[in-house]
Amino acid sequence: MQLARRALIGGLALLLSYGSAMAQYPDKPVRLVVPFPPGGPTDVFARVLSVGLAEQLGQQVVIDNKAGAGGTVGTDLVAKAKPDGYTLLFGTAATHGINVSLYETLPYDPLKDFELIALTGLVPMVLLVPPDQPRVLKELVARLRSEPGKATYASSGNGTTNHLAGELFKSRAGIDAVHVPYRGSGPALQDLMGGRVTFMFDSFGTSLEQIKAGKLYAVAIMADKRSQARPDVPTTAEAGLPDFVGGTWNVVAAPAGTPKEFVDRLNVAINKALASEAVAERLRQLGIEAVTDSTPASTRAFVAAEIAKWREVVRAAGAKVD
Repeated sequence: MQLARRALIGGLALLLSYGSAMAQYPDKPVRLVVPFPPGGPTDVFARVLSVGLAEQLGQQVVIDNKAGAGGTVGTDLVAKAKPDGYTLLFGTAATHGINVSLYETLPYDPLKDFELIALTGLVPMVLLVPPDQPRVLKELVARLRSEPGKATYASSGNGTTNHLAGELFKSRAGIDAVHVPYRGSGPALQDLMGGRVTFMFDSFGTSLEQIKAGKLYAVAIMADKRSQARPDVPTTAEAGLPDFVGGTWNVVAAPAGTPKEFVDRLNVAINKALASEAVAERLRQLGIEAVTDSTPASTRAFVAAEIAKWREVVRAAGAKVD
């Protein structure tokens, strides 16, 4: 009887302690791991979000850049971190949508090893051409079809989102073009402006200034609706290529096993942060469409669908990274 009473008291104490931890979360700074170098689009987005998220949580959100292997190093670090709600990942289309098909071996599973907390933003790809190419999609496709194998398209590297967007375009438009990979979007855009490649897919975030200056022309955007950054640019469906949607995106994730109460608390805080006018306006300037109504369930479904979509594109392209 006495042993049973002690066990009951101990169980109640543990339950109260657990409930207290839930009520106080977070009671110290939260680390948000960005698996890419400082200064890039992913890092900039994460830093904008971290400010709004800190206000919602009442705790500092510290950015920790852990770059390497196309985002794999930092992503794997979070997958293996303690699931206590204090180490989060700012995942991308690469880390959670593409790498699982691109790499022969990946040290983490993008679905099984994470609690997917929230989809934070969408950055549709835009089809870019230099001034000497047709600026209407149907006319551009007609020219490319008339010169099979002569056209070239640039990307920021093998297996990147803009590389695979180019492969998807080739398949859907029925064209033959040669892929030219660069070390980053910067040099690729330079050669595109110089007319040394025929076209490229990239985000408004990195190409908006060149478009405004007339050095590049935006033919169409891979989205269901026009971008607030350039509402004059038609969607691919409007331009004559339906069911051609894609681009980069970002999610906040935690190690698998993170308490559901923490995940739900973070989801609500992230959505509120993204809905704040200060954060929303800054993201609009970056060409990012904030997502303010995601749930952990909808985020998981979105990521699963993206994995399936890009798996087919990677397979068709034969793209691999050792």
